[in-house]
Amino acid sequence: MQREPAYEPLAEQVAADLSTVVGRLLRRLRTASPDSLLTPTQRTVLARLDGEGPATTAALARAEYVRPQSMRLTLAALEERDFVARTPDPDDGRQSVVAITESGRSTLASVRAAKHGWLVQALTGELDEAELRTLAEATALMERLVEK
Repeated sequence: MQREPAYEPLAEQVAADLSTVVGRLLRRLRTASPDSLLTPTQRTVLARLDGEGPATTAALARAEYVRPQSMRLTLAALEERDFVARTPDPDDGRQSVVAITESGRSTLASVRAAKHGWLVQALTGELDEAELRTLAEATALMERLVEK
C-alpha cells in the first residue's frame, strides 16, 4: 500500500514532538515526588523488585543496563536505608538475592502517590472533559506503541 506523501513527514514531526514532551513529563513527574526520598535509579530498582520479586545484583544490573559495580552501589544505598534486604541465593550460595522490604514498599508507594497526585491535579486543573477524553484515547494509542 502506497502512503500519502504527507504521512511520513507528519510521522517524523509527531515522533520528535512526542519524544520531547514525554521526556519533559517524566522530568516533571520526578520533581513531584517528595524531596530526596529516592534517586531515579533507586526508584526504578525498587519498582522492579516490587513488581518482579527478588533478584540478584547481576540480574538487576542486566535489567537496568548498568554495570554490576554501579548496581552494587545503588543496592548498598537502599540497604543502608532498610529499603531492601539480602538473603543467600538458594540456588547459588556464592550469591545473594535482594528483595524489597516493607519500608521500601512504603517509600515507593509515597513516591508513586505524589506523582499520581500531581498528574491528577494537572489533568483536572488544565484540561476540560473533551480534552481529557482525547488524552485518554492518545494514551491508549501510546500503550499500543510500547507493546510492540
